[in-house]
Amino acid sequence: MNLEQLSPGDTIYASSHIYNDGCIPGIPADRLLARPGTRGVIVETGHLEEEPRRRVYLVRFEDHELNLGPPTGCWPEELSVDRE
Repeated sequence: MNLEQLSPGDTIYASSHIYNDGCIPGIPADRLLARPGTRGVIVETGHLEEEPRRRVYLVRFEDHELNLGPPTGCWPEELSVDRE
């Protein structure tokens, strides 16, 4: 299975460290949101207006207590279908 086959509600994993780039309100910029292997759930998929050919995934990652964090925009290269 690859990323393009996934839909909202499917499980995904971070393949790299994912930080808040300042776009998530109420969370400090540069805060670590997910480490490699962190499980998340896809909320939505789409494209940014500035990059219509590049897919973006809105993902909520679990914290250490298994609570879902805020929706986070991720590029395909930051995600994996397998826990690494």
